[in-house]
Amino acid sequence: MDAIDFNIIQALQEDGRLSNVELAERVNLSPSPCLRRVKRLEQEGVITSYRANLDREKSGLPMTIFVDVTLDNNKDHASTEFEQAVLEKDYVISCFLVSGVADYRLEIVTKDLKGYEKALHQTQALPHVKSINSNFAIRTVKTAASLPLVFDG
Repeated sequence: MDAIDFNIIQALQEDGRLSNVELAERVNLSPSPCLRRVKRLEQEGVITSYRANLDREKSGLPMTIFVDVTLDNNKDHASTEFEQAVLEKDYVISCFLVSGVADYRLEIVTKDLKGYEKALHQTQALPHVKSINSNFAIRTVKTAASLPLVFDG
């Protein structure tokens, strides 16, 4: 990745809806080479997707819960089965394998406590779940930030 690629991904992180012409102007390229670079960054997996960031409250999902999950064993098959099951759960918007007391940290969004209760029961039923510890977000301070990229070239 060179400085131009870096500038392209910085600009797209700030505004993924930029047209190719607008993006090319921002990074001082003509549109054709700019588009080729974007396509290459997509093919290489640097750019993985484009999406709209939604306001959780206005979207009807104001409750965010961080759920720490401990599995009943640490064998590869247990982790694989748990991760596959998590991928199928729409209410889980992020999942991380973590170090510490828990094995995984899930970020769950719901409409209300009744929705959380349903999500909790579904999470407890996932393969190899031994224990769950939940923490409710009181207020969002920062979310969906751009990656803090640093160009080393």
